[in-house]
Amino acid sequence: MSGQEQRVMRFDRGQASTLEAILRWRRDVRHFRTDPIAEDVLARLSEAMALAPSVGNARPWRVIRVEDPALRAAVRADFERCDKEAAADYRDERAAAYGALKLAGLDAAPVQLAVFTHIDPAAGHGLGRRTMPETLRQSTAMAIHTLWLAARAANLGMGMVSILDPAEMERIFAVPNDWAFTAYLCLGHAEWDDDTPLLHRAGWQENAPTLWEVR
Repeated sequence: MSGQEQRVMRFDRGQASTLEAILRWRRDVRHFRTDPIAEDVLARLSEAMALAPSVGNARPWRVIRVEDPALRAAVRADFERCDKEAAADYRDERAAAYGALKLAGLDAAPVQLAVFTHIDPAAGHGLGRRTMPETLRQSTAMAIHTLWLAARAANLGMGMVSILDPAEMERIFAVPNDWAFTAYLCLGHAEWDDDTPLLHRAGWQENAPTLWEVR
């Protein structure tokens, strides 16, 4: 194909409806079955993640598949410490509500991924990030979201564990100094499918509409 030729793709309404369903049913899963995920499925999810957009095509996300029981135990210990500290910030009814939430799927998720951002990669040659270096972290976030949608399309659930100390995660995994912790992901077959976020069901927080302000 020459540089002048272009391929045109038009998606029909059925395909658009499928995407809408994937978006609606993409939930932050906390309850997993322990069934393993086939390696060919994981390979496809990795390939899907590689399709995510990134600033300057820098592709700054770095992913560690965490299989070592000692590493998983260290992550769980840090979660429990951070969770206890977070709980102390709440009082009365909100404290009780926080205590009732299930905030991680660390106990059952068969696949767990530690995701980091390379904060100054050679790839991309600095394009697009000179004035906004945070676009590297944003690129990693888009890669995570791409993985999330691909997992849901594969009838898998994913959850993000954010109650962790980034510095401790970097120490646990002994990553290079220019890798910044971004997210810890739990991936597996959900105990049940739901198009309603758990935080809605628990009465923690309802969605507010996304308004496009006109100026």
